[in-house]
Formats: sequence, C-alpha cells, structure tokens
Amino acid sequence: DNSSAFRYEKDVPLCVPEINAEATKGSKLIANPNCTTAIGLMALWPLHKLFGLKKVIMSTYQASSGAGQPGMDELKEGTRAVLMGERDVAENKIFAHPLPFNVIPHIDKFQENGYTKEEMKVTWETRKICDLPDDFPVSCTAVRIPTYRAHSESIVVETEKPVDIAAARKALEEAPGVKLVDDTEAGLYPMPLTATGQYDVEVGRLRKNLCFENGLEFFVSGDQLLRGAALNAVLVAEAMDKNGALKPKVAA
Repeated sequence: DNSSAFRYEKDVPLCVPEINAEATKGSKLIANPNCTTAIGLMALWPLHKLFGLKKVIMSTYQASSGAGQPGMDELKEGTRAVLMGERDVAENKIFAHPLPFNVIPHIDKFQENGYTKEEMKVTWETRKICDLPDDFPVSCTAVRIPTYRAHSESIVVETEKPVDIAAARKALEEAPGVKLVDDTEAGLYPMPLTATGQYDVEVGRLRKNLCFENGLEFFVSGDQLLRGAALNAVLVAEAMDKNGALKPKVAA
C-alpha cells in the first residue's frame, strides 16, 4: 500500500527492503513509507550499522512534484507569469504560499507540538523501520522548494561510536541503493538535477559535525517518485516473492 493509511498500524510492516525486507514475511499487506523517510534512511541505515545512531536532525528540500502534477503545474505557470511580467508574485492554490522564487517551511498540517505531519512522518517511520525505541530522538524540518523533481535532505547525526569518515565513505559505497557523490574539489555532490531519474540515492558532503563529539553531517538527494514510491514498492514485491510471502496458503 503506497498511501499512509496503514503505516502506523502495529501489525502492518513498514518496509524499505534494503533495511527490513524480512518484515514482509507472513504478511500480504505491506506499507510503503513516506518518500522523504525512504530517501533519508538509505543513507542513515549503513551509518547506523557502523556507528550506532543516537540522534537524527534532518532538514528537507522537497520538490513541487511531492504535491503531484498540480504542484508542478502551479510552479511552472507561476514562474512563467512572473518572468513574463504578468504578475509580481505568483498565484497559489496548491501550496500554502507562492512557490516560484520562494521556499515554504510548511508541508502538510501543523500538529500540536509545532511540527508538521510531514515532519512527524519522518520521526515515526524512522523509528518503526529501523526498529528503534518509541522515544528515539528524530527531528525534521520539511521545506518545499521551487524544483520539479527529487527531494534533498541535510542530515546531522550524533552517534554512539566515534565517527571515521573513511569508514563512513566505504559503508556508503558498498550499500545497495546508494551512490556516493562526494568530491568537492571536482564540484561533485548530491543535487536534484543529477538524482532525478536515478534508482540510487545520492549521498555526499560527508564531514564530521562541529556540534557533537561523535557527529556526522551529510547531504542526500533522491528521486522521490522512484526510491520514495514506485521503486520501493517493486522492491517490496520482489522481496515478498523471494521469501515466499506471496505464495497462497495451502488449505488443510
């Protein structure tokens, strides 16, 4: 199921196959995660296995297509109207404010704790997929930006073990579904422009964080229509076929 209807049901697995494919065994109903969560976890999981995550702080840069074709159309038409001199500020019906030449720190409805539901989805789903405690600290600020496709995320983590950048690079290079793009001298780092249409999530800008003694900071970009939705659903189905979850039950 690619909606949010079953993601938080205790008995319904929430799956990113590279992380918890085994969760699909014994269940024919599997929930697909929020696209923002899925993209971030592709980078977070290998690092969690290596260093042990203690805290996660994420800021997202989410494309207009997260609101579907109407969102992309509103961005395109609004940009055209402003550039043609027809309007000083674009009209908005899909987004909370005009998106052309702007960023909007508001995706989905605000909750009682001040976070939006989009931001809380990252918290709730990260805990469930990675089998972390219910009080594991994950904080997210979700921002809509005027691009067509692919979401990006700036992620800071505090870890249980000291961070080794070389080891982090190696883990990400070897992780399935991840493409390390991290050569700042050559101007190579993750971007929506290069991540669009790719199955793999780009990860780069790796560096030790200056705020935490054991901290790591990095940037990711991933095509949310693939890794965050359709591709993940196909990989879930393939995992279920492989582990026998799709086989019909034999009547006694």
